[in-house]
Amino acid sequence: MPAITTKEYHKCCGGEVRRATFTSQTLGGEAAFSLFLPKQALAGRNVPVIYVLAGLTCTEETFLIKANAVRHAAQHGLALVCSDTSPRGAGVPTITDEWDIGPGAGYYVNATAAPWQARYRMWDFVRSELPTTVENAFPLDGARRGVMGHSMGGMGALALALREPGLYQSASMFAPICNPSAVPWGEKATQLYFGGDSHLWDAYDPCRLLASGHEFPGGFLVDQGLDDPFLKSQLHPDALENAARKAGQALKLRRHEGYDHSYWFVQSFIAEHIRHHAEQLNHTQVNHTQAPRETTP
Repeated sequence: MPAITTKEYHKCCGGEVRRATFTSQTLGGEAAFSLFLPKQALAGRNVPVIYVLAGLTCTEETFLIKANAVRHAAQHGLALVCSDTSPRGAGVPTITDEWDIGPGAGYYVNATAAPWQARYRMWDFVRSELPTTVENAFPLDGARRGVMGHSMGGMGALALALREPGLYQSASMFAPICNPSAVPWGEKATQLYFGGDSHLWDAYDPCRLLASGHEFPGGFLVDQGLDDPFLKSQLHPDALENAARKAGQALKLRRHEGYDHSYWFVQSFIAEHIRHHAEQLNHTQVNHTQAPRETTP
């Protein structure tokens, strides 16, 4: 297992928050994550864990700083693990004048086109390497995992739950990109990460996954603000709702007047999301303890 280096440590809500790094074989360099451990974990008990995927331009710190989630996770005895959103550092390809591609915008996919394919393997990182590494190092119960995401991370959380229902027992999203193959952000990623082959979105697009027979038994909780500036152009919750209805997938999609895409929106409903995960994870019995090591869609 790679050695974990703690960069920051803070006492918080009876537990502790850490920002840490390790050398990732998947990403070919240093990978960053943030972690909240509740007091039960500090006492040596294995606790349920929610893996959190943030959105475009975010880092591993954004969710723990802005979402007001820690106090609610502490109340339910849940750990939070927050991934960075892309590879970073020396040798990572980038486009300096674009904010929605490259560093900060990994889309939780495995790139297939040069020069991105060597380092941009965020799907394998969040699915396998990150949980394997942190569950080996900290008292986290690999049989009780949830996945949560915001925006680009909501798309990733949907895809992970649909493709890997044995790895996660609860799932929720804020303002997810529901149909990435059909929106401008996804089209840009298609050209660069997939070399223009839109069929490669089949492995990551929640609507396409539902149409091809994937399902998540735990059901989804999704919140969407109706004053979100990206609602009509990029997010397409109606497409997710229609795909879920056709597939028979349990989906609770809540629309909220006046709310936008920001973390003020996330803060407003985070308590209900944490409770949603706690109710499912604290009653789950699954016979697995760690993620598979490798996958290539």
